[in-house]
Amino acid sequence: MPKSAAELRAHLETFYDGVARRSTRTESIGALTLFVREGLGWPYYARPTLGGTVEPTVADVRAVRARQRELQVPETFEWVHETTPAMRAAAIEAELQVHEHPLMVLDPTEQPAERPDLPDLVTVRQIRADATDLAIVHSVAAVGFANPGTASGSDGPSERDTAALGQDPELLSYLNERLRSGATVMFAAYSPAGPLCVGSYQQLYDTTEIVGVATLPAARRGGLAAAVTWELARHALASGSETVFLSAGDEHVARVYDRLGFRSVGTALIAEAP
Repeated sequence: MPKSAAELRAHLETFYDGVARRSTRTESIGALTLFVREGLGWPYYARPTLGGTVEPTVADVRAVRARQRELQVPETFEWVHETTPAMRAAAIEAELQVHEHPLMVLDPTEQPAERPDLPDLVTVRQIRADATDLAIVHSVAAVGFANPGTASGSDGPSERDTAALGQDPELLSYLNERLRSGATVMFAAYSPAGPLCVGSYQQLYDTTEIVGVATLPAARRGGLAAAVTWELARHALASGSETVFLSAGDEHVARVYDRLGFRSVGTALIAEAP
């Protein structure tokens, strides 16, 4: 029997907590848990404590922000609105900017059997460990997320290659090891000009989160993000995942994922310092 939206949200809450604990230590501050990265990698966030019965307060949020500043990590919070509705008001009162993202879960029975069509001369392939162009591939996301939304723009391969020159070698080494171990699985869409769109996923037991899907602005409106996401979801299902989910950038982006069989089950919220 299919899970309800509430059951899926509870399942995803367990994933968020578990996947963060694989590479962090935790600190409990009021009704919040702060995940602190140790060693190389990307910084983590604070979330409402899994299974907590007390709603986070503005005092909790301010205390976490103070601790994040002390640790010199980003003042970032993530949560599911339907699970912890009081968190939004607490974050706003604590002078954080709050962003909404549709939280979507794949219905495997509705995923198209065939990958969405690609423009001529464009192919999608998996990025393996020790890829010689890893810095360039990783820079697709840097350029894409610097220009949010789905609108076309002027930034393309030239800006991507410039960004690649500034990539942190240690961070690239960390990403390469995740690709080698399978902790990160990455696909990219290539044209003769190199990678144009990239996305990846991380898996915990039978659950997979698709993250970091981004397209160079100059290559948008060609179905690249849909094709890369389709490949990621297909690969995750073939690797044993029973639940595949993602957070869409906004409602416009959500419509792309809806055509791939993803259905909204809630709202993922991110709060950050102005």
